[in-house]
Amino acid sequence: MLRLAALLILMAGQAAALSCEQVEWQDARFSICRVDPETDDLRLFHSGADGAPLGDFSRIEAETGRTLAFAMNAGMYHNDLRPVGYYLENGEEKMWLVTQAGPGNFGLLPNGVLCIGESTARVIETLAFKAEASDCAYATQSGPMLVIDGALHPRFLASGNSRLIRNGVGTSTDGSEAVFVISDTPVNFHLFASFFRDYLGLPQALYFDGRISRLYAPSLGRSDIGFRMGPMVGVLE
Repeated sequence: MLRLAALLILMAGQAAALSCEQVEWQDARFSICRVDPETDDLRLFHSGADGAPLGDFSRIEAETGRTLAFAMNAGMYHNDLRPVGYYLENGEEKMWLVTQAGPGNFGLLPNGVLCIGESTARVIETLAFKAEASDCAYATQSGPMLVIDGALHPRFLASGNSRLIRNGVGTSTDGSEAVFVISDTPVNFHLFASFFRDYLGLPQALYFDGRISRLYAPSLGRSDIGFRMGPMVGVLE
């Protein structure tokens, strides 16, 4: 009985690590979910047991048989939902690393990789990721980088007039914290990146998307619907 009680206390502590909230900053609104990779079961999701893309948050619960506490789209993808860049799920590589510049936001170098390890989550610039051969259980490549070692991406302008609902992730230096963010009002790249650096104080941040930005956060009453998605990131209870 004592061992069971201890296990229940441990499980309660793990469930409490994830926290989501809505904040206002610089005349914009954001929804943020803070994840502790050491205690939260943070994973990437793309395909089911049949090999077909899941495409939707609800399919994660159906596939895993577990309750989803939080989820977000996590990287750009082709029309058939295949990842555009590097993708690793449960140790299985499903798409190779793309290092060259290319069209669109993904190819606006530097881009980067979200690497989820056994107890850490780190955003790493793509060439640095290639050089260090990081030990990831899950990884997804996207772009552009929003914040690189505390500096904003050099192509971002405060006067940029492209304003969209955008989402992405930032991580602490030691990988002990990952913060997933979606803007609730349209913002440009400069403001979105600045939110990670100046409001959240995170030295590394990666852009996920700006047209297919969706959030599942029951604690905020959010279950966004829309087009089917490729890679997704989430926390299982």
